[in-house]
Amino acid sequence: MAERDLRSGLLGELTAEFAGTMILILFGVGVVAQVVAGGALTVPPGGLGNHDSIAWAWGLGVTLGVYTAARLSGAHLNPAVTLTLAVFKGFSWKKIVPYWAAQFLGAFVAALLVRWNYTEVLARADPGHTIKTQTVFSTLPGNGNPATGIHEWGAFRDQVIGTAILLILILAITDVLNNPPRANLGPWIIGLVVVAIGMAWGTDAGYAINPARDLGPRLASYITGYGTAWRDQWGNLYWWVPIVGPLVGGIVGGIFYKLFVGFWLPTAAPEPPGRAPIPDEA
Repeated sequence: MAERDLRSGLLGELTAEFAGTMILILFGVGVVAQVVAGGALTVPPGGLGNHDSIAWAWGLGVTLGVYTAARLSGAHLNPAVTLTLAVFKGFSWKKIVPYWAAQFLGAFVAALLVRWNYTEVLARADPGHTIKTQTVFSTLPGNGNPATGIHEWGAFRDQVIGTAILLILILAITDVLNNPPRANLGPWIIGLVVVAIGMAWGTDAGYAINPARDLGPRLASYITGYGTAWRDQWGNLYWWVPIVGPLVGGIVGGIFYKLFVGFWLPTAAPEPPGRAPIPDEA
């Protein structure tokens, strides 16, 4: 009984959040390392992928991370998701900080593994470990390109909007009172949501839409040689933008879904297709 309680308790949920977030970041940060650092060494440059391959790998990372953790923890993998579920779906407030810690640690460990594996490639592509390859690990306004003219508040706006879109769709996809995907296809659909956000909302701030995804790898890069990890290409402190923006955006998305969809749904789940409704007892 004790073993069963241990496996079904908070510790099991946290290990699942750690593992699922680690899988997400291994694919996400890994693909950016391949495209940005590895691609810089090809002839011609950019021969190892592009923005679309980055978007697809991030989406697949989300799908695989969700499948890894869903049974034990619900596979939040994102502090903005955890906070939004606490506000709108009854998730325990006592679990928020432990879930956040597990998500951050999973992202941190995964980023360290990517950093270690790509040690030689990063050193060849960017010997000084500068802003040039900082985007492998963490986001920057305009993806580090000054020509975009994006600064902190423009990136903050982008993160609020992008994360709001993410949470609107996560709530819609997982709401049993709505029309959720069947046959355990939910993780695939959520992964496609991330692909779509990456393709449509990737210019202004690199679509972090996940505080753990950004902070964990940012710290990993800082302790392994990226001295400017906390600042953007303008020299301004930037690390807070992909943390606060997604947390605010998640709440905005939850409010939107509640007002425009959730409030209008029936109060009981519909009968599965093909099943005759059970009549009320007299």
